[in-house]
Amino acid sequence: MTRFIVFLIAALTLTTSAFATEAMWTETAVKLGDGDATLYGSYIAPGPWKSEFDAVLVLSGSGPTDRDGNQANMKNDSLKMVAHALAGAGIATLRVDKRGVGESSKAATREEDLRFDTYVDDAKAWLAFLKSQPGVKRLFIIGHSEGALIGSVVAQDEQVTGYVSLAGAGEPAADVLRRQIKASPNGDQVLALAEPTLAKLEKGELDPAPNPLLISLFRTSVQPYLISWFRYDPRIEIAKVPGRFMIVQGTTDFQVLLADADSLAVARPDAEKAIIEGMNHVLKVAPAERVANAATYTDPTLPLAPGLEEALRGFIEKP
Repeated sequence: MTRFIVFLIAALTLTTSAFATEAMWTETAVKLGDGDATLYGSYIAPGPWKSEFDAVLVLSGSGPTDRDGNQANMKNDSLKMVAHALAGAGIATLRVDKRGVGESSKAATREEDLRFDTYVDDAKAWLAFLKSQPGVKRLFIIGHSEGALIGSVVAQDEQVTGYVSLAGAGEPAADVLRRQIKASPNGDQVLALAEPTLAKLEKGELDPAPNPLLISLFRTSVQPYLISWFRYDPRIEIAKVPGRFMIVQGTTDFQVLLADADSLAVARPDAEKAIIEGMNHVLKVAPAERVANAATYTDPTLPLAPGLEEALRGFIEKP
C-alpha cells in the first residue's frame, strides 16, 4: 500500500509538472512572405497567465546555421535552449531560419546576388512581425556570432529596448578571417596566399583570380557578399544602437575571443558585460583544448553553460 501511495504521488507530480510547463508557454511555427520567398521561424509566447511580456528576436550565426543554432552534422540546439530558458521566465522569443537555410532554404537567392544587407533587411522584417504580436511590451534582440553584427544594425531601430551581442566579433569580418586563417594549420603560409584577395575585397574590388588553393573561400560568386560584409565594423555599428547594450562572451570560445568582447566594450563603454566562465562558441561548457571543445558542437544533450541564462534574463528583465 505504501509503495502504491508513493507511486500515485509521483504520478500526480509528473502530471502537474507537465501541465504547468504546457501552460507556461506555447511554441508556434510562423512564416513571413509567400511562395518560394517565404521565411520560417518559431515563436514562443507565455501562456494566458501573462498578458504583457518582453519579446526577443534571436539571430543565428554565420553559414548554414538554422534557428536552433544547428548545421548539418552539427546539432547542439544552443539557440533553441536559449529560447526555452527565456520562455520559462515569461519572455517571448522569435528565432528564425535565415534565407537559404533550414525551412527557409527555398527562399535562397543566387549566391552571386546575396548581400549581407539581405540578412539585415530580413531581420528588420522579422522585428516588425514580432512587434505586431499580441501582448508584446518591449523589444530586444540577441545576435549570436555573425548574427551579432546583423543584430547591431537592426537594433538601431529606436523601438528596440535592448540588444545583446552573444559571442559577437569585435572587429570587421576581414580581420576576423585573417585571425582564423592564421590560427589554422600552416596559417602564416595560407594567410600570405589569402592576403591579396582580402585586400581587394576590403577596397570593394572583385578578385577575378584568387589563389586556386583558396577557391572554396574566395570563389567569384561569393565575393560580392564578402565585400558587403567587410564594409561593416561592429565597433561603429554598436555605437549607433540607442537602447541598452550587453556583451556576453565565453572564456573557452576559440572562434570569438575575450579580446573581441574587450574591443566592443571600448567602443561602447556604457555596455553591460558578462563573461561566462568555461563557455564556448555554442554556449556549452567546454575545455580550452580544441578537439574536446569542438566535440560539444555535436552534442545536443549538453545544457547551456551555467550563468548564461541568468545573465540574459537579468538584462531583459531590468525595468
